Amino acid sequence: MASYQEKLEELTTLGATVVAVSVESLESTQEMVEKYGLTFPVAYGVTDDQVEGFHPLYNEDHHGRYIQPMEFLLLRNGSVFGSMYASGPVGRMGVEEVLNSIRSRERRRLEREAEEAEAAKKG
Repeated sequence: MASYQEKLEELTTLGATVVAVSVESLESTQEMVEKYGLTFPVAYGVTDDQVEGFHPLYNEDHHGRYIQPMEFLLLRNGSVFGSMYASGPVGRMGVEEVLNSIRSRERRRLEREAEEAEAAKKG
């Protein structure tokens, strides 16, 4: 989350909104927010029932049963552009990958809009 905080201004400039959701308690979440200086919204206390619709992956070990991290990239209309489920850092998207995905999508959108405007002029 610290890397997203570091790139928050750039993400915001690209029209992205960062929101984090945690299963941790309010106190634990507040400690994390303070530790990393997070300024984007961070929800806490999410339950298994609340995330069931996202089809989470669970792990069970000596710590007990817990939800594995999930990441979602949503388009402006709210549809899912990408989702990642990973039990470790391998497989998760880093903030640079997210930025590259957003930049690429924005570039294609602007090109499409320019083509449509040009076609309308000719039309």
